[in-house]
Amino acid sequence: MAGLEAQMSSGSNPDVSLLYDINGLTDDTPGWFDRVMEFVGEYGILLGLVLVVLWCWWGARKRETLDDAASSVAAVVWAPLAAAVAVLVNVPIRSFVERPRPFKDHDGLTVLVTGKNDFSFVSDHATMAMALGAAVFVANRKLGFVGIGLAVLEGFCRVFMGVHYPTDVIGGFALGTAVALLLSPLASALLTPVARAIGRTGKLSRLVWSPTAGASASGAVGLPGARESAEPAEERDLAA
Repeated sequence: MAGLEAQMSSGSNPDVSLLYDINGLTDDTPGWFDRVMEFVGEYGILLGLVLVVLWCWWGARKRETLDDAASSVAAVVWAPLAAAVAVLVNVPIRSFVERPRPFKDHDGLTVLVTGKNDFSFVSDHATMAMALGAAVFVANRKLGFVGIGLAVLEGFCRVFMGVHYPTDVIGGFALGTAVALLLSPLASALLTPVARAIGRTGKLSRLVWSPTAGASASGAVGLPGARESAEPAEERDLAA
């Protein structure tokens, strides 16, 4: 009832109304479900996104040529870097906006996680999740849809937990997407040569290029990470 009264007092603010609607679902959920949502929203989805990134990296290594593998792996490596950059960009935004957490200004909310005393806008969790999802989408469309879906679920969980307004989450989605997509060409230009160089080293080459057995057997045994194709030796030297 306290939540209903607080919602009515919020007037026509759709941000606050939607906050109470989503967080109010906790009134009808059992305690164990709330604990699950607390873990999922705080750690679980981000862990799932890390696994999606690792899955994407594992597949990116299995290209037919080193050049293809290097560009694909570089795109995957950009995913966690994009999340880190997006969170760093969010630091001055949060300090400038200085929006308190919703439970500090609105009564009747069920807060599932304690210790959230910093500012609310923009949501770090939503920012990181969408940056990972959008960056993975650049590297692999199918896994990218999985990542974006997990990011959307992350945003829902943050509002359900009572620690963010819906606009905090939307702002995080926008920030994460912007950083991941707008800086992707620059990141690819910087990371691809590094990945290609690692692919030409010894044991570390498998971090970048690990073609299938059939593709490996088709080329001559030589420098790890070298382009294994039917090109003449002098053409390979020119390419190098």
